[in-house]
Amino acid sequence: MAADVTSPGGGPTAESAPGNVLPAVDVRPHTFRFGLIYGTLGAILVAAIVGLVIFATRSINPSPTWSTWKPSGGGQGAAQQIADHVAQSYHLPNGDQIVDVISGAPSIAPAKTTLPIHFIAVSGTKTAKGSINAVSSTNTVMYTLCGLGVSCTIATGTPSKERGELVRREILELSLYTFKYVGGVQNVIAFVPPAGAKKPKFVVYLNRSDLAAQLKQPLDETLGEKVPLPATIPAREVRVIEQTTTPRLYQFSGVAQSQQGDLIFVLARIPAAP
Repeated sequence: MAADVTSPGGGPTAESAPGNVLPAVDVRPHTFRFGLIYGTLGAILVAAIVGLVIFATRSINPSPTWSTWKPSGGGQGAAQQIADHVAQSYHLPNGDQIVDVISGAPSIAPAKTTLPIHFIAVSGTKTAKGSINAVSSTNTVMYTLCGLGVSCTIATGTPSKERGELVRREILELSLYTFKYVGGVQNVIAFVPPAGAKKPKFVVYLNRSDLAAQLKQPLDETLGEKVPLPATIPAREVRVIEQTTTPRLYQFSGVAQSQQGDLIFVLARIPAAP
């Protein structure tokens, strides 16, 4: 009988010893943890592959650049680079450059002393409110388009509507480059070469928001890469020039001074043609 309950050595068997009873092991929590880890690693791997594919696609087919040329540096130095680059592309039918372009901060220079302009004011009318904006050397670029004739008139040729369109195309291109590449600039004011020495002076005054749509697309979608002559401006470009610059063409009325001494460019709205 004793042999039925004891081992040959006389001790209890493994099956009958109370201290050797092994509890059942539930492996399901470990299975869940491993599944979670593998799932996370798989998601990371998929994300890495997707990122690699996107990077490779963009490298093969990069988004179009805004322009084929851009200035180096920033500030007024970049503005003068823009002025030089754009000016040399615009010519009259005889081959002469139509104007030279001078860039700078908004200012006047009476008696060889340069004085900064602090505000640009647009006078109000019966149908339009007046406005006044603070300007400075950091938020505004002033371009003077000078044809090298008397009072900066265009030295050769005869004034015409087509020639005026080409000048405003040049102002539009100057403004687009400036807003795109000169950080902090919110305003461009460009003096148009007068039609005659005793004719009124006109300016195009643009804010960055005026050209928001054109700044979102490559330059050659707004203005063709090849600069036309006055008589060959494409109809599509004429529409763009008219839409962007005509509502912002003003007569320059002169410089006023506030009670505190601030100098103000005063612009007058041009009555709409009947």
